[in-house]
Amino acid sequence: MQKGEFHKLADAKIFLSDCLACDSCVTAEEGVQVSQQNAKDFFRVLNLNKKCNTSEHKVLAVSVCPQSLPYFAAKFSLSVTDASRRLSGFLKSLGVHYVFDTTIAADFSILESQREFVRRYHQHSEGEPALPMLTSACPGWVRYAERVLGHPVTPHLCTAKSPQQIMGSLVKDYFARRQNLSPDKIFHVVVAPCYDKKLEALRDDFPSALRSSRGADCVLTSGEIVQIMEQSDVSVKDAAVDTLFGDCKEEEVRRHGGASSDGCLVHVFRHAAKELFNEDVGEVTYRTLRNKDFQEVTLEKNGEVLLRFAAAYGFRNIQNVILKLKKGKSPYHFVEVLACAGGCLNGRGQAQTEDGRADKALLRQMEGIYADVPVRAPEASARVQELYQEWLDGADSPRVQEALHTAYQGPGHPANSRDIKW
Repeated sequence: MQKGEFHKLADAKIFLSDCLACDSCVTAEEGVQVSQQNAKDFFRVLNLNKKCNTSEHKVLAVSVCPQSLPYFAAKFSLSVTDASRRLSGFLKSLGVHYVFDTTIAADFSILESQREFVRRYHQHSEGEPALPMLTSACPGWVRYAERVLGHPVTPHLCTAKSPQQIMGSLVKDYFARRQNLSPDKIFHVVVAPCYDKKLEALRDDFPSALRSSRGADCVLTSGEIVQIMEQSDVSVKDAAVDTLFGDCKEEEVRRHGGASSDGCLVHVFRHAAKELFNEDVGEVTYRTLRNKDFQEVTLEKNGEVLLRFAAAYGFRNIQNVILKLKKGKSPYHFVEVLACAGGCLNGRGQAQTEDGRADKALLRQMEGIYADVPVRAPEASARVQELYQEWLDGADSPRVQEALHTAYQGPGHPANSRDIKW
C-alpha cells in the first residue's frame, strides 16, 4: 500500500443465503444500497481526505459493536480490551479520526425498553393486548416482522431504537454539536457482527433536524474489517477507544448481561421485578425449552408466576412464538427475539468458515471471551444520566421520543402467501 493512497479491496457481496429473513423483505433498490456499504466506500472517504480540496474532507468516526470485539480478540489472541485497542490503533493508522464503543447506545436502548415494558404491563388488557413486548434491536427480525408478518405482530415490537440507531444520533447530533460540525461532515461507520445491520442503516427514522444525513453511512462486518487488516501493511500502534465527550478515554471494555447479545431480557426482567413487584433479582436463571436457543425465565412468588420471559433465537423458534401470539395464546410477558441462532455473536458477518458454514469452534471461543467481560448495568452509567439531561433535556422530555424511539411499518395484514415454511 503506497503512502497517502488506499487501494481497493474485493467488493463485499451478500448472497440470498446470507439473509436472515426472506427475499420478500428487501427491494431491488435496497439490495443495491446494501451492496454499496463495503470496504470500497470506506476507502473512498479515506482517499478523499488525502486530497488537497479540504471542502470534501470528512471526519471519519467508527463505532464498534461489543459483540464484534470477541471476534477480534479470538483472531488476535488478545483480551477483549487489548483487541479493542489494537482495532482502534489500526483504524486510526488508516486515517480514522475517532473510534467509539456502542455500549453507551445500548445503555439508552435498554433503559428505554425497561420503561416501555413497565408502561405496557400497566396498559395491557385482553381487549387491547400490549404484551408480550417483543424486542426490536435485531434488524433481521424487525424487517421480517414489518414486511412479512405485519399486524397483529408489529404493535408488540418495542419502540426503543436499536443501539446502532441511537449511536447514529449520538454521533451525528450530540457529538457533531460538541465538535461544531454539521452532521453531513461526519462519515459514520459501524462495525457489526451481521449483514442485516447494513439493511438497518437504510431505515428512514433519523430525527427530523438531521434528515439530510444518515445515522450510519456505512456498516462493515467484523469479517470485512479483518479482511482489510490482513491485506494492509500499515504499521499499527495500539490506541485507546475514544468517548463522545472528548475529555477522557475508555479504559476497560464493559458489556451488558446477555450471554451472546446486549442482554435486554436480563435487564428488563430485573427492572420489572423491582418496579412492579418490589422483588430484587440477582442471578437470572434460564430454563431451556425446545432447544438451547429457546429459553424461559420466570419470577415466582408463593407458587404464582408473576413474570414469564423468553429468549427466542433463530427463525424456527421465532415462528413458534409468533404462532401462539397470533392465536392469542402467548404465555409470555416479554420475548427477546434474535434472528441468529446462537445470538449476536453468531452473526454471519463473523462466525463463519471460509466455505460459508457456521464456525462452531470459533463461536464457543467467542462465547467464553464474552463471558469474561465485566458486566455493567445501564443504570450504573453516570455518562448516560448526564446525556439524558445535557442532550435530551431530561428522561421525560419530548426529545427522548424522537431521539430514542421509532415506529414500525407493516403490510397491514399477515402476508400468509409469503410466510416461510419450516
